[in-house]
Amino acid sequence: MNQETPRVDGRANDEMRPVEITPGFMPYAEGSALIKTGNTHVICTASVESSVPRWMAGKGRGWVTAEYSMLPRATTERVRRDRGGKLGGRTQEIQRLIGRSLRAGVDLDVLGENSILIDCDVLRADGGTRTAAITGAYVALSGAIEWLRANGRIEKEPLSGGIAAVSVGIVNDTPMLDLAYEEDSQADVDMNIVMNGAGAFVEVQGTAEGQPYSTEDMNAMLKLAKIGIDQLSVEQDRAIRSLRS
Repeated sequence: MNQETPRVDGRANDEMRPVEITPGFMPYAEGSALIKTGNTHVICTASVESSVPRWMAGKGRGWVTAEYSMLPRATTERVRRDRGGKLGGRTQEIQRLIGRSLRAGVDLDVLGENSILIDCDVLRADGGTRTAAITGAYVALSGAIEWLRANGRIEKEPLSGGIAAVSVGIVNDTPMLDLAYEEDSQADVDMNIVMNGAGAFVEVQGTAEGQPYSTEDMNAMLKLAKIGIDQLSVEQDRAIRSLRS
């Protein structure tokens, strides 16, 4: 493989874009965070409701779900808003991914009959919006959990470990970490990987846009993803500690 392919922003192939997570960004939400990964910026808010969906009522378990949207000018061209409850296929796919990923890090029995609704709104998009949303949403979720504990709504810690996500791919035969939009748009392989704090996989979404990829390629991308998620976990921990200090 060609390991010398230059990247659009001069990064090394195993280098993340600068990451910044600001917890408590939305003062009226029980939990929130603004996450910036390069030029991708996402606001994540967590709202607590003292109820669960009807199909879960009376079971003593909680629920975590997510919604995702992109502001009309988050990209170079205006994106139409979802209207009348009719979500686009991409939007539905992403918000289901966010919800599944977060639930993998929560003991719903400990949460009790409380729901946490996560809203992820993309302010600026430059690749990796769904992975940034998952990473920031976990910090917002942690803030909401702390609010529940501080208000006597739960006693034990329901979070079982961090949840973070990153994009990887193959561009010009070269595995790369944390693809910016220009790289993603020309990638031969595009992959989104979600992992927990123990380094186990929660979800792997990988697509060959052209030529199928090999086991060697897969392993190279998984290795890069682990590098990136380790860095994201450090930033998450820093943000969460500041919430609880």
